Amino acid sequence: MNDANECCCNDEYGEIVVGVPLVINFFDKNNNNDEKSLKVQEKKNQEDHDCDQEDDDDDLDATALGDAGAPSPAEIKLKMKKSLLEFRCKVEDAILGNYLLGEQDHEKLAPQEIAVAREQIREITLWGVPLLLSKAHEGTDVVLRKFLKAKDFKVNEAFDMLQKTLVWRRENNVDGITDEDLGSEFGNNAGFLCGKDREGRPVCYHACEIFKDRRVYKKTFGSDNTCDKYLRWRIQMIEKAVKKLCFREGGVESILQVFDLRNTPMQGTKELNSVSKKALILFQNYYPEIIHKNIIVYAPFWFYTSQVLLSGFMNQRNKKKFILARSQKVTQTLLKFIAPEHLPTEYGGLRRNNDEDFSPSDKVSELKIKGSTVSKVEFPIQQLGVTIMWDVTVVGWDVSYKEEFIPDDEGSYTVLLQNQSVDGSSTRNSFYISEPGKIVITVENRTYKKKKMFYRSTARTTVPMFFLLQ
Repeated sequence: MNDANECCCNDEYGEIVVGVPLVINFFDKNNNNDEKSLKVQEKKNQEDHDCDQEDDDDDLDATALGDAGAPSPAEIKLKMKKSLLEFRCKVEDAILGNYLLGEQDHEKLAPQEIAVAREQIREITLWGVPLLLSKAHEGTDVVLRKFLKAKDFKVNEAFDMLQKTLVWRRENNVDGITDEDLGSEFGNNAGFLCGKDREGRPVCYHACEIFKDRRVYKKTFGSDNTCDKYLRWRIQMIEKAVKKLCFREGGVESILQVFDLRNTPMQGTKELNSVSKKALILFQNYYPEIIHKNIIVYAPFWFYTSQVLLSGFMNQRNKKKFILARSQKVTQTLLKFIAPEHLPTEYGGLRRNNDEDFSPSDKVSELKIKGSTVSKVEFPIQQLGVTIMWDVTVVGWDVSYKEEFIPDDEGSYTVLLQNQSVDGSSTRNSFYISEPGKIVITVENRTYKKKKMFYRSTARTTVPMFFLLQ
């Protein structure tokens, strides 16, 4: 299958498009008009795909070894162990031989300076993990394995990648980048870390809507220095996420990224396109296997029609890490990876900034609503003098939604709290309980499609305002 077809197919989730050909060229429409270049590139992509298919990491899995004559899972596992052992020895020799960062010119150094340099190289770390095996850190093998996997367990190529990564980090002072003030002018509008996915991975969100404002765009990309600052800010975001990882066997060792292309500017964004390319190249070269998946949401129409060309600098392994969520399936797609309590409200989840009422640890319940049916959720309350609060979101919404308080006393009146057709983000409401009863939420699904509703509630003791006034 060629890559042009690959970008149209469904993956294991059935409702999302995988193998997105190009992520960072989503700001360039000019490729649309060059059909000849498209055909040439598609032919090249087919050749690359056929060549890379043999080396893809999925071929290391037992499930992919069904062909006659293919190595058994045990042989594959043994090969991986041998590669790791060889890589460990190679790194150890490079550290003890003082050439892990390349050949060092010691002729101009005094003996004391040479001794200091050797001691520093022995203490070298990557992402907070010592690389010297004698340190006996449980994360050393985990980090080394990432470089091996990125290079299909080819030891020499993995070692070369590790060397280049360490040199790049030292030359750009990446270890101290999290302490720099680089993106204060963006706030959370261009990117932020929020919550974790269902496997515990940190989630990093990126947005481009802020750059619709030409003043912001010019301030950010008006010169080489400001472009470099924005690129450094992107690196800082990844480094902050990496600090949340746990490099040990069974630990969380990768992150999830969400790219929000809502209201992305279509033209005049050459600089943003260029910086985004550089960022992807850096992440591919210097953060192997750190990115678990890249999910693209709210892609504009021109993105679907123009992004058929496959980037020549992106290898097959990284291409498979991109997932394109259809516009009508954004929340549904994200919820496959992120639980509703960790998904921000703007994406259909329940998480709010600086939330004082709920925390991610609060239990979230799920209700499946069949097509053309009415479903109800009840919160019985017997304790008086409390305020009950609830959070509700329906995946896809497009339902009729009603909230009411029904007292236990048949002589009391039912209080209608909300009654409307809802088609938007999550909703939150509260009610002060002055008599025993229950909160009843009624959802009518008038469509033929199944819906999912997620909800949670909490109650806290409250002193009514009129008591305070008295």
